[in-house]
Amino acid sequence: MDFLLIMSFLVLGTFTGFAAGLLGIGGGMLMVPFITMLLAARGFPEELVVHVAIATSLSTIMFTSLSSVRAHHKRGAVLWPVVKLLAPGILIGSWVGPWIGAKLSSSGLAMFFAIFVGFSATQMLFDKKPKPTRELPPPAGMLGAGTVIGVLSGLVGAGGGFISVPFMTWCNVVIHNAVATSAALGFPIALAGTLSNIYFGLREPGLPTGSLGFIYVPALLVISVASVFTAPLGAKTAHALPVKSLKKVFAIVLYALAGYMAYKAFR
Repeated sequence: MDFLLIMSFLVLGTFTGFAAGLLGIGGGMLMVPFITMLLAARGFPEELVVHVAIATSLSTIMFTSLSSVRAHHKRGAVLWPVVKLLAPGILIGSWVGPWIGAKLSSSGLAMFFAIFVGFSATQMLFDKKPKPTRELPPPAGMLGAGTVIGVLSGLVGAGGGFISVPFMTWCNVVIHNAVATSAALGFPIALAGTLSNIYFGLREPGLPTGSLGFIYVPALLVISVASVFTAPLGAKTAHALPVKSLKKVFAIVLYALAGYMAYKAFR
């Protein structure tokens, strides 16, 4: 890996770590398009580059989420009972997601990414108010919700915030608590998804040197080191911003990334 690529991943890790703490999205929504861009420019196989970007992004979230959730926990913002209810389904779904992704083409995976990220941005941008009586579902419903969050996260290489934050705010969870709780959910999502991407990727021919399954290890190491240091700064900023501003930031970021991946799908 050349010096310019190392510096590019270092800068990417710095910004995505901050985004992970700020938005509770694990940084994956930012990482996937940029890793795709960087690896494609270095001649990575076109048919595998999106798979590698998604898997590598997901693996970095194991480290970013720990740093981010520690900062949120200190402020008492993480709803741990909610984490416990969603985690079992998330572990199941995060294993299944990469398995589904391995069966899709690079263009199909990029389009899937764009559609779901765009949907999440719309939910946030319109800021629809839930009914005052709406609350989180019972344990069986939380298991189902966790499974859906896990599958989608495994497919697009994200920490689940693009689904879990809207889901929790729709159920009348305060946005700051939803972001903090989503950060805590990032670790089980990333752990199961990383193991799944290694397992299913080991069978894939043509992966570049430095890969462990679908994960590009050099990028994982550099991005993780940078993001761990900036995630707490993002978490601190999140608690200083008003709710509406936080939702608008979330939506704008997601729209931009959805647009890039849609472009990638049709190239």
